[in-house]
Amino acid sequence: MARVFISSVINAPADRVWDRIRDFNGLPKWHPKIRDSRIEDALPSDQVGCIRNFNLQNGDNIREQLLGMSDYDMFTTYSILESPMPLEDYVSTIRLTPVTDGERCFAEWSAEFSVDPAMETDWVENIGSGVFQAGLDALKRHFGG
Repeated sequence: MARVFISSVINAPADRVWDRIRDFNGLPKWHPKIRDSRIEDALPSDQVGCIRNFNLQNGDNIREQLLGMSDYDMFTTYSILESPMPLEDYVSTIRLTPVTDGERCFAEWSAEFSVDPAMETDWVENIGSGVFQAGLDALKRHFGG
C-alpha cells in the first residue's frame, strides 16, 4: 500500500480555510488543476456518499465519493471511484488543525492506495507534489502566505 503525506502551515485561521475547502464540489474555486466539477444526482455537496464528477485542466475526468466530513474536526475523506490513473483502493483525507500561536492553521493532505510496485515512487511523487502540494500552495497564496 502506497502512502502520501503532505503538510503545510497556512497564514489564516483554520475556520476561514475550512470555509474555502469544505465544499466537496468546490475544488475549481481553490485548486489550480481542476477545471470544473459537479455533484451527481443533485445531492448536497456535504452529504456523505455524494459523488463529485470533475475534469482536470488537461481534460481527464475523475469521479470521487465523499466518505466522511466533520465541521468540528475540519476534515474530509474521500475515495476515487474512476480515474485514468492506475490506482486502486485510493482513500484520501484533507485535515486542518488550528495553530494556537497566531492566526494560522496546519493543513495536511494524505492518501493511501494500491499501484503497481514498479510505479509506486512516481505516483507518490506525482500526487504529493503535483496534486496535494499544488493545492496547499494555492490556499497559501489565496490567504496571503
